Amino acid sequence: MTIARGLMVSFIGATALAATTFSGIASAFEPNKPIDFVIMAGKGGGADKMARLMQAIIEKEKMAPRPLVPVNKSGGSGAEALIAMKNANDPNHTIMVTLNSFFTTPLRQPGLDVDIMKFAPVGRMAEDTFLLWVHKDEGINTFEEYLKVAAERGSGWVMGGTGKNSEDNIITDFLNNNYGLSMKYIPYKGGGEVAKQVAGKQLNSSVNNPSEALGFFESGDLVPLVAFTDERLPLFPDVPTLKELGGDFSYFMQRAVVGAPGMSDEALAYYEGLFQKVYDSAEWQKYKSAKSLMGDFTNGDDLKAYWVTQRDRHQKILKASGAIK
Repeated sequence: MTIARGLMVSFIGATALAATTFSGIASAFEPNKPIDFVIMAGKGGGADKMARLMQAIIEKEKMAPRPLVPVNKSGGSGAEALIAMKNANDPNHTIMVTLNSFFTTPLRQPGLDVDIMKFAPVGRMAEDTFLLWVHKDEGINTFEEYLKVAAERGSGWVMGGTGKNSEDNIITDFLNNNYGLSMKYIPYKGGGEVAKQVAGKQLNSSVNNPSEALGFFESGDLVPLVAFTDERLPLFPDVPTLKELGGDFSYFMQRAVVGAPGMSDEALAYYEGLFQKVYDSAEWQKYKSAKSLMGDFTNGDDLKAYWVTQRDRHQKILKASGAIK
């Protein structure tokens, strides 16, 4: 009886341990259906290229049991995407690639009632950079020459950018306000289309990200004049920064992945791990280097602190430009 009882106790203990172990596994989140991968910009721009590369890396390396499905929502300078995220039916299967419109659009459109601090901080994959571009046929080779020609043409000089009161608009406003220019700004849905329009001579200039204009640069159609960074970009070693030329201004764009408000802690932990793997992949690191992307992987409380800093900075920029009161 003693031996039998001992065996029974051991069996019960083992069963309880197995149940506990299974319960622990069951409580860990894994997606059980396709994941909505919202892009708050149009096709062909930096955010779109980045999202589709990350999707390809995850699929190629079999990092996730379910596919990521990119969905471009560019309306209202990202307002369409923010509302879709806010109203997501399944927050655990809804993530988004962000731009700085993540900060500016809620500030400009308070009626959206979007609180960015309610989004899940999955991970900042990089900070993107900006350069000033013109077509080679303009015959402009320096920033000083650009200022002279743009001043002479006044509102006849047209700058194209992604979205109204967006990152590109902010830089255009800075140039107008600080260098006595009156350039006209025309918004497009994506940076890829903007670069195409400059290459086709339908626009006079742009402040495209490197990834958006690189093909036209390599073909010799577009000329970069100045970088809005703190240091020269390795990909463009001959292009001076605005700071080198006496301008006290640099500007970067957040390239981050966020989860929908209401995402569970377990799902957030899963996506943090997933995009850490993407960031560490050789293909992502190669892309970062090739497209002059900067910054380390940042998530959790550090990413939320970054959001607060950037939201406050953009509030000051928008107030100074008169975009908001």
